[in-house]
Amino acid sequence: MSRPQSLIERALTAVNHPPAVPSLRNDAHLAAAVAALTTVMALFLKDGRQPDPLAWLLLLGANVSLIWRRRHPMAVMLAMVACVVPYHALDYTHSAPIPATLLALYTAAVAGSARRTLLIGTVLIGTTLTVNAVTNPDGLAEMLRITGWLISVLLLGGYIRVHRQYLASTLERAERAERTREEEARRRVAEERLRIARDLHDLLAHSITLIGVQTSVAAHVLTADPDRLNREAVAKALDDIADTCRTARGELRTTLEVLRAAEHGDGRGPLPGLDGIPHLTETARTSGARVDATVRADHAPPAVGAAAYRIVQEALTNSVRHGGPGLSIRVDVYEEGGALCVSVTDDGTGPTAGGTPGFGLVGMRERARSVGGTLDAGAGVGGGFEVRAVLPVVSVPPAPPEPSTQSVHREGAR
Repeated sequence: MSRPQSLIERALTAVNHPPAVPSLRNDAHLAAAVAALTTVMALFLKDGRQPDPLAWLLLLGANVSLIWRRRHPMAVMLAMVACVVPYHALDYTHSAPIPATLLALYTAAVAGSARRTLLIGTVLIGTTLTVNAVTNPDGLAEMLRITGWLISVLLLGGYIRVHRQYLASTLERAERAERTREEEARRRVAEERLRIARDLHDLLAHSITLIGVQTSVAAHVLTADPDRLNREAVAKALDDIADTCRTARGELRTTLEVLRAAEHGDGRGPLPGLDGIPHLTETARTSGARVDATVRADHAPPAVGAAAYRIVQEALTNSVRHGGPGLSIRVDVYEEGGALCVSVTDDGTGPTAGGTPGFGLVGMRERARSVGGTLDAGAGVGGGFEVRAVLPVVSVPPAPPEPSTQSVHREGAR
């Protein structure tokens, strides 16, 4: 389904491509009006011989050709010359064909180029002066008057042509600017949707993964030895689940507040940054993993801190999900060489080959690129899995996007 034309596009179409049928009908009406004026002038003006059948035939040919003046301006101009030159040469009423001649000349000047207009003017003025010199050698004033009319009509036609070209170019620039604004708006909407999708994925995937692990722990405690039920262990597992739910609810509320702040322009608090990483590691410990974390960064721009937070969050989620029992995780965040370095390594089994593709690593790479950084992920040297990100803390243009489809298929379920 095609997009409806805007007002600017319709105006541009009207300027560059006027409808053919109405133009032909209007030109026929105008030709009839000019023919009526020509008839009146031929009957009542006395500046030449009275028209005879040949004169009326020449005038008829000149006026009828005006019907196609905008479709074939040069052909009409030549037909006009073919009819008018013998008419004047035979000394019929000289004023009668003037309206038709000037209209054809104006149309040729409007429809042609400046060079063609100059050529037409030179030929017509030269022909007119030659005919007048033969038929009326003493009519210098008449020659000057006719030449002045011809030059005025040519200048008017040239001005109208330039004005139309200027109007068309202005409308075209306005249309291009409008199209650019629409494309920019669509791009911003797509980027905002992607950002919201990343935020919700990171938040919900992390919380749901931890709740799943903690639920499995509670179920194991309940079924391991029903006769000697460890109520304290079950209560702790349920408390961990409740705490994770409260944390997820609070972070979801914060995310929604930030989104509403971006929409309404108010100043609500930002998303968690580097100061939220210790809480992430503490939450990961409730799943049974051993987590060691070191944060050696005094400060970072809010965007960089938020990106680091989300990368650590997703890396911990992947480790807990795929690491297996007895998992150990190491988190290091530190500044080096004008960049914030993030490293998350584990000694787990890693993702299962052939698993369902996910968006974790794709989202982490997008977050790193959004602040001009890079991210590498893969099997660690001593086994397990490793995620390393380098995020500049100075202004660096974001790297161009990479094809996400290849990343999803290559990186598997992470």
